[in-house]
Parts: sequence; C-alpha cells; structure tokens
Amino acid sequence: MITSKIKRICAAAVCCTMLLGGVGASWAMNAGKKPQAETEKKPETAAKTADGIVKDETVYVLTEADGSVQKIIVSDWLKNTVGSTSVLDQSELTNIENTKGDESFTEKGKNMRVWDAQGNDIYYQGDIQKELPVKLSVSYQLDGKAISPQQLAGKSGRVTIRFDYQNNLYQTVEIDGKKEKMAVPFAVLTGMLLDNEVFSNVDVSGGRLINDGSRTIVAGIAFPGLQNSLKMDGEKLEIPDYIEVNADVKNFRMENTVTIATNQVFSRLDTEKLDSEEDLTDLLGDLTDAMAQLTDGSSQLYDGLCTLLDKSGELVDGVNELSDGAGKLKDGAQELDAGASELSAGTATLAKGLDQLADNNDTLTAGARQVFSSLLDMANTQLAAAGLSLPKLTIENYSQVLSGVLSSADPDQMLGQVQDAALDKVTQQVEERQEEIKEAVTEAVRQQVAQQVTAAVRDTVKTQVLASQGLTPETFEAGVASGMVNSDQQAAIEAAIETQMEDPGIKGTIGVQTDAQMAKPETEELIAQKTKEQIDLLIQQAMGSSDVQDQISSALDQAASGLSSIAALKAQLDSYNTFYTGLIQYTSGVSTAQGGAEALRKGAGKLASGAAQLYEGTCELYKGTVQLKDGAPTLVDGVTQLKDGARKLSDGIKEFDEKGVQKILDAVDGDLGGLLERIRAMADLSKDYKSFSGIADEMDGQVKFIYRTGSVKE
Repeated sequence: MITSKIKRICAAAVCCTMLLGGVGASWAMNAGKKPQAETEKKPETAAKTADGIVKDETVYVLTEADGSVQKIIVSDWLKNTVGSTSVLDQSELTNIENTKGDESFTEKGKNMRVWDAQGNDIYYQGDIQKELPVKLSVSYQLDGKAISPQQLAGKSGRVTIRFDYQNNLYQTVEIDGKKEKMAVPFAVLTGMLLDNEVFSNVDVSGGRLINDGSRTIVAGIAFPGLQNSLKMDGEKLEIPDYIEVNADVKNFRMENTVTIATNQVFSRLDTEKLDSEEDLTDLLGDLTDAMAQLTDGSSQLYDGLCTLLDKSGELVDGVNELSDGAGKLKDGAQELDAGASELSAGTATLAKGLDQLADNNDTLTAGARQVFSSLLDMANTQLAAAGLSLPKLTIENYSQVLSGVLSSADPDQMLGQVQDAALDKVTQQVEERQEEIKEAVTEAVRQQVAQQVTAAVRDTVKTQVLASQGLTPETFEAGVASGMVNSDQQAAIEAAIETQMEDPGIKGTIGVQTDAQMAKPETEELIAQKTKEQIDLLIQQAMGSSDVQDQISSALDQAASGLSSIAALKAQLDSYNTFYTGLIQYTSGVSTAQGGAEALRKGAGKLASGAAQLYEGTCELYKGTVQLKDGAPTLVDGVTQLKDGARKLSDGIKEFDEKGVQKILDAVDGDLGGLLERIRAMADLSKDYKSFSGIADEMDGQVKFIYRTGSVKE
C-alpha cells in the first residue's frame, strides 16, 4: 500500500488539476496530440477594460524573522494601452512617488487622483497602513522546544521552521441557496536558500528540495483557507495551509526568505469548461486514463529490456573494438606525459623571476608613501602659517580640501570667517567672566532695591512721627507751604525721623524686605537680563577695540598671502600623486603577474602530474577493457536480471493505480455538484479581487504580495 504522505501529495495534485480547469493533467494524457496551430487565438494574460487601463499591483511586505510586519510598500503600474492623456486612479496610498517618469497628478475627492499621463504608462509607489489579506507567521523550534529567531542564531541541533499562512479575506457567497463565508483563494509559495555548511538532512512538507552542492533550495506551496472553502474532508483530501522545514543545523544562521501570495491561479480558472458534474467526472477519468498509459509505459520498459538482452551479442563485439582503442589511447597519453613535464619546468622558472621582482613591491610603495606624507606635512605647516583652519591633509583628501579653498577664496567670505573666529574668541573670553559679571550686576541691583525699600520705610516712619504731632503728611505739607510750620519745626521733625531710621529694628526691617525683594522671580529675571546685556556690551566693546581689529587685519593679510601659494602647492602634490598612483598600479600588476605565474606553475605541475596519472590510467583502462572483453558473458546474465526487475516495476505501478489513484477518486466522488458550485464561487471571488490599495471602477487589475522576512544571524 502507498504511504499516507504519497496520498496527500497525489490528492493535492488532483485538486490543483481541477482548479486549473483540467490543463496539464500529465504527459501521458497529451501523448500523440499535435501542437496548437500558430493561427489559433491564444488567451490574453490580462483582461482589458473599455478604456484600456489595467492596474498591475505588487505589494512588498518587509517583516521580521518571525513574520511580524515592519513596512508595507505598494508598487503600481497603470498600463495605458490606448495612450490616454489622463488616467483616473483610486488608491489609499500615502507618500506617492512617480518611480519612472515625471507625470504628475491632481487630487479629485477622497483617494481619487487624475494622472497627467501624456499617453504613457504610469509607475508609482507609496506606503499604506492596512491589514494584509494573508498573514504570514514564522515559528522556530530547536530540538522540539519553541525558540525565538534571535535566540536560535548560532545554536546547533534539530531545527523546525514552520510558515503558517492565515487567510483573512472573506466574502459572503450563496451555496446551495444558503449564505456562507468563503475565503478569497490565494496560492502561497515560499522559497529559501539554505547553506549546506549550516543545514543538513533537510526535509520539507508540501514542497521540494534542490541541492546544488553548496546550497539547498527549498520551495513549498500552500493554499490557506481553501480546505474550508471547498468543504473537503481532511481525512480524504488534505490541502496544506502551512509549510514546515526540518533540518540538522550547526551554528544556525539563515538569510532572508521570500514568499509570494497570488490569487491569479484562481482568477484565470475557466469555469465555463466546468458546466456540469459530467465535466468533473471526465476530468477525473482523464487521470485514470493517464495512470493506465503509465502502466503501459512500464510494460514497454520490460519489452525494451527483452530487446536489449537479444542485442547483447552486438554489445560484446563493441567491447572488443573498445579494447583496441584503449591501446592506442595509452600510446598517446605517454607522449602527453613527456610534453607536460617540459611545460612544468618552464613555468617554474618564470614564477621564480616574478617572485624576486615582487619582493621589492612593499619597499617601493612604502618609500613612495613616506615621501608623500612628508610633502603633506609641509603643506599642512604652510596652510597653518597662512591662517587657514582646514582639515589635516592626507593622501585621500588633499585634492578635495585644497580645491575647496581655491574655489571659495572670496574676500568678503574670508573677512566673514576671520571676524567670526575673532567673535568666537572674544565671546569665550567674556563668558569665562560670567560669574564675576553676574555678581557685580547683582550687587548693583541690590543697592537699587535697598534704596527703594529704605525710601518706603522712611515714608512709613515719617507718617508715624507726624501722627505723634497731630499731623498727617498732607496737613504737614500744607502747613509748610502756608508758613504755619516753621523751619525749626521742620528740622525737629526731620531729626526725629532720622533718629528712628537709625533704630536697629528699622534697619533690620529694611534688610529683611530687601532680601525678600531680591528673592522674587522678577528680580532674578532682571539680574539675568542685566547680566546678558553687560556681557553683550563687553563683547561689543572688545570687538571694537584696536587690539582685536589689528588681529583681524593681520589674519586677513596672512590668509591672502597663503592663498597665492596654495595653487602651486596643489600642483606639486598632484604631480607626485600621479607618480605615486602609477607606482601602486605597477606593483599591483607585478603582484597579479606573480599570482598568475604561480597559478600557471601549479597548473603546469598538476598537468604534468595529471598527464602521468592519465598515462597510468590509460594503462589501467587498457587492462580493464581486456577484462571487460573477457567478462562480456557476465553482462548477458546481468541484463537478464534487469529484465526480471522491470517486470516487478510494471506490477508495482499497477498496484499504485489500483490502491492509490482509485482511492483518491473514491475520496472525491459522491458530491461533485456541490464541489462544482464551490469552485465557481471561489473563482468569482478571485476575479473580483483586483487590488489591495484600491482601484477605480472602470479599471481592471491584478495584485500579488511578496513577503521578505529578516535574516537570522548572530
């Protein structure tokens, strides 16, 4: 009996055959048929709308190694097949950028844009925040235990990597007169490149492996949501919605994986060719016929081996001729051996001479670089003397730096640079005294505050003294004005006020109020403002001083005198750089020639060794053909045994047809009408889904999703 795994693979093949409209069932089904005539009309790859605009959309999904989405980029191609001057497009994308031309667009309502196409196709891309129709999740296990991709990096053991695909795009359809949800069908293909130094003993569920010697290519396919949409019994027909890869790994690391999700397989399903249950029955019958033809082919293999047995006599005659030819080959190999020895000796002499020449490469290049460095040190000294603050010149940057100085040698710009440098220096010097300036300003403000507080306290004391004399400030001022209060009385009142102002309590009150006023935020802000004003004033005074102005004039004179020699300096450095570059190329050429000569020497040595081995081999071949000639009768016995094995193969294919394919047919049989209706509904859903980001009503379109997971490395 065939294994359950083979049953699942065959069942998936049957399902895919039905979904694709019965095209390409097997090579046996098309045996003997003529190719389609060139005059026949071929189906179009994409439908055209009335105005000839088709949107071809590719959605790039960048994810972490576990499938979590990092960014979604949508690339759209508006195929302007009729050369329209303007194209109306609908899209939810943001940050739209024309990627191939200069055509622009104007907004027209929500998510609507009118492209000034000028008869051209439009290529653009943009960003979007939207749930994907197919969610990709990647999980990892090490020796049967779940592990994150970050923790897995660098580990060794038996690893399981599982790609799960969740179809999130559902629509309501009518099946057998009842409403139910059905997933828009997607075919999902995941590809991986596994380094054979890291991965071994690889197997994959629902896919294939190709090993090119250094890498193992893994390709798997799944159909998320299709099992439920077709209402297929999983025990009879299992349609995969995940891919699982198992392997032994050493120091785990894995590059990016790529997954493609598309509904185009189902959009192109020709349901018109499946009008009835009879069409489905005929399709499954074709598969049965194909198995019958395969069984006939195995029988033909048996008949062919019988013919081979009959022709074994002619094979014996050919072996005799092979023996004669092997003798001649042995003589020619002997002559090749002698010539290869002479070539090996000559290439050894050439390699020795180039080795001696290459030994001086490092000395030459080191000396030339030392001279170049000395020239650059002198140049740096000259530039500093000219008053220019430039990056230190090196072999790599000298040309760019000096060219920049020469191209920007503008008097106004030089004056600005020198003045800026002087201002920076003066500002630094003044700001170093900031605390000292702030203390002086604070003391000045405190004196002002103390004067204000003292005046206020004096007014209060004066009011109290006048009150003791039965006066108020107003009646006192009126009395002084009318002469009713004479000068002696005024002097007595002033003396009384001054006596109280000298009282320690009054002075204490003045101090407390002064401290309170100094602690207020507005006073602190005043101090900060006055400090900044004083700093700005000192900087302005310093910049206007004769010393600073003399320094600026001196710096300008030095810069002007230095510029006159920079051009000559660059010319000298360029001249030496030409020599230095040529020397590097020469020594590199010598090294390359040395390597080539060494490779030639080794190759010639291998050729000589190989020629010797070839001669020895031809001698062995000659001996072997003699033995083959003597053993020809045994060959006849072997072909007889092979014939018996072909008979067993034929019987085995018959058993596969009876026990494998017939069981698959039995699993599908019984509800072909319901299956046909679901296939039609599924095809209609796929054809209706034309875009992820949005599409105008008058447009046709198609969309595919490309997921790239992040790599896993230490």
